[in-house]
Amino acid sequence: MPIALNRDNFDQEVLRTTKIALVDFFATWCPHCRRLAPTIDDLYEEYKGKAVIGKVDVDASQDLTSEYGITGYPTVLFFKNGEVVEQFVGTQSKSIYQEALNKYI
Repeated sequence: MPIALNRDNFDQEVLRTTKIALVDFFATWCPHCRRLAPTIDDLYEEYKGKAVIGKVDVDASQDLTSEYGITGYPTVLFFKNGEVVEQFVGTQSKSIYQEALNKYI
């Protein structure tokens, strides 16, 4: 299960890790987000130990959502060394996310 991210653990889990981090900004009421959820779950299992895979509930963590300028859901950000290095808005294929992860591993 992807890490449930919020203000309390975001810095430690995402910004301070030496691994690539994939962060899915999602809303529980968003049908596209629900469609993407199994892909994010698969990526978590596939990249365990190699990457950080987490999810931010945009309604529960409006501060993070605002800080990263998230306006469309889902939005998937990739962080490396505390910086956003890739961004995808909307649902993409699993291979697109794998390609981005592999580029930074």
